[in-house]
Amino acid sequence: MLPPEFADSSQAAPRPKSFPGKVITVTNQKGGVGKTTTAVNLAAALAMAGHQTLVVDIDPQGNATSGLGLKGQSATGGTIYQALTSDAPDGKDFILQTSTENLSVVPATRDLTGAEIELISLTDRERRLRTFLGPLRARFRFIVVDCPPSLGLLTLNALVAADSVLIPLHCEYFALEGLADLVATLRRVRVSLNPTLDIEGVLLTMSDERTNLGQQVARDVREFFKKKVYRTVIPRNVRLAEAPSHGLPAVAYDARSRGAEAYFALAREVLEQNPGPHAEMQGHTQQHRESKR
Repeated sequence: MLPPEFADSSQAAPRPKSFPGKVITVTNQKGGVGKTTTAVNLAAALAMAGHQTLVVDIDPQGNATSGLGLKGQSATGGTIYQALTSDAPDGKDFILQTSTENLSVVPATRDLTGAEIELISLTDRERRLRTFLGPLRARFRFIVVDCPPSLGLLTLNALVAADSVLIPLHCEYFALEGLADLVATLRRVRVSLNPTLDIEGVLLTMSDERTNLGQQVARDVREFFKKKVYRTVIPRNVRLAEAPSHGLPAVAYDARSRGAEAYFALAREVLEQNPGPHAEMQGHTQQHRESKR
């Protein structure tokens, strides 16, 4: 059963009003659940709605970076590796603009593989990302962090830096396997390192409603997480798989595909939960769809 402090968001400590931007960490220690696809396409959909959005890639595989067309590239200050291991890094020196308007990224390369070990000897090793992102909150409405498929020190940094966690779940038999460990980790982080941490939502991915198994998994997940589960369900869709090879989010690669439409719907839900200025999701997505015709 979901711990009551996560079932009721009102039990989380209030976010400091000095932090205008929201940090959403996308994580699940299981691989292949659509984590990077979700981080990239949610961020792009929010950016297309007119919100300044930043993707922070802290996965050594760097898939979010390559999925945005910036594989192997570094900003003037370097990548997220240098940002985490440097003293007092200036956030603006680590940001690259993507081909999508309003969408930027702090890139990752294979160098990040060694960061897990190097962070151990550094001061405030769990808070390095939080410190780095602090000044950037004033510049970005949303900061979306893509994590590696593990619960190591990089993911811990992402959880300490986050206001909330978005959990993608593959609609398969083992969907709930390991979730107890993840929820327990969130609970420990909330108690000892980040009292404002909350669950933003749980997203069902790679769904095939034609199968009894997929329907059963969806029912089980909704029973466990209750209202934390998004109404939107991400279907299996070839465009979602094709888009990264073109260096584009699916919402920009083919805005009329079922996968892209689902991520636009997810972005609308996120904006409903986080009301702010000029949240005109419908108008922007409609305009983009028409431009693709």
